[in-house]
Amino acid sequence: MFRWAIIFAVVALVAALLGFGGIAGLSADIAKILLVIAAVLFVVAFLFGRGRRTLP
Repeated sequence: MFRWAIIFAVVALVAALLGFGGIAGLSADIAKILLVIAAVLFVVAFLFGRGRRTLP
């Protein structure tokens, strides 16, 4: 999901440079949303993925 956030951020930058403000704003918003979702999923996976693993 971090990959998609980076892709949308690059699309937003290119669109802004070319003067497409609406597309740039929408792409930046999508990139922010994906980044937040990816960060939350990463933290949840880190916290709950550490199960009770014991050596036999």
